[in-house]
Amino acid sequence: MSTDTTSAKETQQFSQQSNLARTSLLTEFVDFLKHNKKWWLAPIVAALVAVGVLVAAGGGAAAPFTYTLF
Repeated sequence: MSTDTTSAKETQQFSQQSNLARTSLLTEFVDFLKHNKKWWLAPIVAALVAVGVLVAAGGGAAAPFTYTLF
């Protein structure tokens, strides 16, 4: 009988959370950093994003301008 009660509580919690407003990926990442105190991940992610932007720009019409950065 406790399994039915637990299952009903889990179902109720799930439905309550599904009605909450959606958050963006950036907001969830910042909340993750705050909650787990993993601030050392922020510069790594920023560097990966910067490299991704440079790679994307290097393959397009802005390629001649990206070569002047190096």
